[in-house]
Amino acid sequence: MPEHPTATRLRLSGLCFLLQILTIILFAVFVRYSPESSPGPCSRQLNCSWRNQDSGSQHPRFRDVHLQALLGFGLLVAFLSRYGPGSVAISILIVAFAIQWAILVQGFLYLSPGGKIYVGAQSMVSADFCTAAVLVATGAVLGRLNPAQMLLLTLLGVTLFTLNEYILLGLIGVSDSGGSLTVHTFGAYFGLMVSRILHQPHMDKRKEQQDTGQQPDVFAVVGTIYLWIFWPSFTSATTVHDNAEPWAVLNTYFSLAASTLATFVLWPVLYEEDTLQMVQIQDATLAGAAVMGMAGEMLVTPFGAIAAGFLVGLISLLGFRFLTPVLCSRLKTQDTCGVHNVHGLPGILGALLGTLLSALATADAYGGRLELVFPLVAQGSRTATGQALCQLCALPITLLLATLGGCLTG
Repeated sequence: MPEHPTATRLRLSGLCFLLQILTIILFAVFVRYSPESSPGPCSRQLNCSWRNQDSGSQHPRFRDVHLQALLGFGLLVAFLSRYGPGSVAISILIVAFAIQWAILVQGFLYLSPGGKIYVGAQSMVSADFCTAAVLVATGAVLGRLNPAQMLLLTLLGVTLFTLNEYILLGLIGVSDSGGSLTVHTFGAYFGLMVSRILHQPHMDKRKEQQDTGQQPDVFAVVGTIYLWIFWPSFTSATTVHDNAEPWAVLNTYFSLAASTLATFVLWPVLYEEDTLQMVQIQDATLAGAAVMGMAGEMLVTPFGAIAAGFLVGLISLLGFRFLTPVLCSRLKTQDTCGVHNVHGLPGILGALLGTLLSALATADAYGGRLELVFPLVAQGSRTATGQALCQLCALPITLLLATLGGCLTG
């Protein structure tokens, strides 16, 4: 017997009230602003390796990352005609709660000696990365969870993301500035596992979920533009710019361009439609950015960024054409927004690319950057091969935490 709409609304209202009151109390007890005389407690373990920059350069980058999380990801889930406007509203709800909860959970892992959580622009960037991972996960279950359930998914997803990030970046010393593993891979497989647990056979026959109309196309156009404008800032938000060339920005742009061209290469071959839909271009843009999440700040070279973007664009479209039907029919995994092909596979490929580049890292090639990208290698406490092994081990750890966490959440 379906639940009465009034009960659903009241449950959402009560849950929002309780969660907000909880965060207000925790903020009152633990959270303080960072002293102006210091750049704030920004541990190397978290996504804030830009802690030595002047404060004037931090606000624009925080703004770009926040716009990317709110608009880029929010409009990404709006291409379905049945759920478009409501999906954007739910995305805003998730962002509003996830940022507050991420500040608390990440802060508890790095409490200052006084037992307080000091926040600044760096903390907000780390919270936005966490929010992005949760938004990726919700793309796999879009249309099958009500807003109250989305909030519960966010509550657990933020906690598990922070745990995974702490293990990878804090304990193992992995370099993943743009989140190939922590954001894309974790978010995708966490959401896919939740989707698998919540599998509903009758949903396979609902054609309206695949409908796209004029309004969803408009959402996709705007979302794609935002991805192109702000994703390089998202990928490079935790890298050090100073006077150095912004490798992460340039590599991401090259990868975006190549992955988009790959879509135009394969679309006429795989599909009978005459016109390429904007949603496919948006997916290619996301895939090209995801593959540069880990390798973006490394010495991937322009050639390598273009080659990686082109390859991941081809793989993403082939995944939509051949792998998605298998996931749905054989594994009973309903992937509403195709996060496996847009985030999961590109995130894994990005992790493998980052592992290869880590093994090739030398002081001669990186110069002063080596200490920023691979501080343990620069200090001599770890060899390049050892760093590469750590980067590689981070992949199964992320997949394990994502799948187990997804089962628990589902």
